[in-house]
Amino acid sequence: MLRKWTFRAVIAYLLFGLAVYVYLFYLADSTVPEHLKGTSVDPATFLNSRELMLSEEYSKIRNLLFFISTPYEWLFYFLILIFGISKGFEKWAKTTSRYHLLQTGIYLFLLSILSFVVTFPLSYISYRFSKTYNISTQTFTFWMKDEVIDFWVNFIEMYIIVAVLYWLMKRFKKRWWIPAWLLSIPFMIFMMFIQPVVIDPLYNDFYPLKNKELETKILALANKANIPAEHVYEVNMSEKTNSLNAYVTGIGSNARIVLWDTTLEKLNQKEILFIMAHEMGHYVEKHIYFGIAGYIILTGIGLWITARMMNWIVEKKGEDLKITGVSNLSSLPLFLLITSMLLFAISPITNWISRYEEMRADRYGMEMTHDKKAAVQTFQDLTKSGLSQVDPPFLVKIFRYDHPTMLERIMMVEKFKNE
Repeated sequence: MLRKWTFRAVIAYLLFGLAVYVYLFYLADSTVPEHLKGTSVDPATFLNSRELMLSEEYSKIRNLLFFISTPYEWLFYFLILIFGISKGFEKWAKTTSRYHLLQTGIYLFLLSILSFVVTFPLSYISYRFSKTYNISTQTFTFWMKDEVIDFWVNFIEMYIIVAVLYWLMKRFKKRWWIPAWLLSIPFMIFMMFIQPVVIDPLYNDFYPLKNKELETKILALANKANIPAEHVYEVNMSEKTNSLNAYVTGIGSNARIVLWDTTLEKLNQKEILFIMAHEMGHYVEKHIYFGIAGYIILTGIGLWITARMMNWIVEKKGEDLKITGVSNLSSLPLFLLITSMLLFAISPITNWISRYEEMRADRYGMEMTHDKKAAVQTFQDLTKSGLSQVDPPFLVKIFRYDHPTMLERIMMVEKFKNE
């Protein structure tokens, strides 16, 4: 049985990878429609022949890595269950300490180390391709530093979650998902509050915008939109990437407007002001509150489904998976497998909602600036810096894109003028 399940799982993964490869490299069409050739959305009008070639190559590789990474994670969780590795980690943790909190920490550390080692090759391949195509500017040493920081940040967050979750599983056998769902709400808000001031600075240096003339113009836009902002921050991303970005993060008094220094270096002031107006659109339209509401609803539904599936799987196949009970630590890979699959399954819907909000923010940016030229140039520069596809394949769009495609964004700007 063990050998049969392993063989089927590996073959299914390889066939999936092959199907994705054929789709991305041979079947999918990412060229713009014929009637849009020569317009502002046509990459041939703002990229040279080499950039066009690199954009297609890099996009296909990056999309392939995305689609094979997620089921690779599922395969990992499945295999450590059926080979009894998770059960072995649990036994080791129990023989090492009699305290449940220490047992949880030991088990999770062993699982995290193994997961880091197994997924490292794909992470490194992604880094190397990013470096080869001049997207990443990081040396291997600094990239590894970020990987180590990621490991410990994720470990601490997961330790808190797992310790509480499995205590609830023992305390509330059947309905543990209800208190878990209720506790996830304040935890999520707490993480959003500390993200800008505790976690983000672990990776980069943040400081007030040096260009005070530009900051004055941005704050004037914020005042026009009735946004209580006193400072704009910049972050030194040029030591890591050539890509461009700007965002609003945090909530309450810890909310921050952040510009990457690459954006400041490569875009002119009109383009930056359009980007800032876009970010302010999220605030004005209260997208953060819709996001919180959506998180609460989906987390509740997801935990309910996960609880039911775990109970059913442990009851029917627990012996094969070396799981004697849902509340045992050895069931954690099953929990992670189910939640990861649910997140992937729901991603077309969450991405569609995010694209809708981003398009609304783009429209707000146009209403604030009324600068079509700056908006179009911004989207073209973003395409160029990230070697992005203007019109990605359908499956790539629905599973990967939480922003509208550049074709959709530029077309919105062009139509906005006519309106």
